[in-house]
Amino acid sequence: MPPFVLRSPEVLLSVPTPADIDRIAVVCTDPAIAEWTTVPSPYTRADAETFVTGMVVDGWARETMFTWAVRAPGRPDGTVLGMMAIGLIPGGPGDAHAGEIGFWTAPDARGRGLTTAAGRLAADWALDPSGLALERLQWRGFEGNWASRRVAWKLGFRYEGLLRRHGVRNGTVCDDWIASLLPEDPREASEPWPQEAPTS
Repeated sequence: MPPFVLRSPEVLLSVPTPADIDRIAVVCTDPAIAEWTTVPSPYTRADAETFVTGMVVDGWARETMFTWAVRAPGRPDGTVLGMMAIGLIPGGPGDAHAGEIGFWTAPDARGRGLTTAAGRLAADWALDPSGLALERLQWRGFEGNWASRRVAWKLGFRYEGLLRRHGVRNGTVCDDWIASLLPEDPREASEPWPQEAPTS
């Protein structure tokens, strides 16, 4: 499947290109991205190059991982403000009819609703019969990643529980949260926002 653009009045999604490598390399050194995602840490320019020219290209070619750079509306080659991906889950219900959403946001783009807008575009495409036609789209986050969980909540993902010792965070086994979105679910928060644990 050749890469394509998704757009709304709030945001534009287009495939990251070699011109984005330096920006991605800088953004992915952010401590929050290192703490809450699975990107390599410490992150180098070589990691960004491998991601853009290898993982992204291969994912689209194999139709197993669909990755977009999040940009402001307008130019498909604008500054990278985040990353959004839909990956297929092997052995999911109905054969390749389950997927997972993943994302990160650059520090200078947080708090503007861009990730939620980008997630809505990607989720709608993944669940639409004319898109991937998935029967289930899931979100997972390391326990304690309230920023990511809030995005999933705004998109209508329904919290399903805690996966004990399911994730690996900075080389340490940890618990994951999991939530799901089905084609018939409303694309808006449909359950109360959980009480965040106090920070020490």
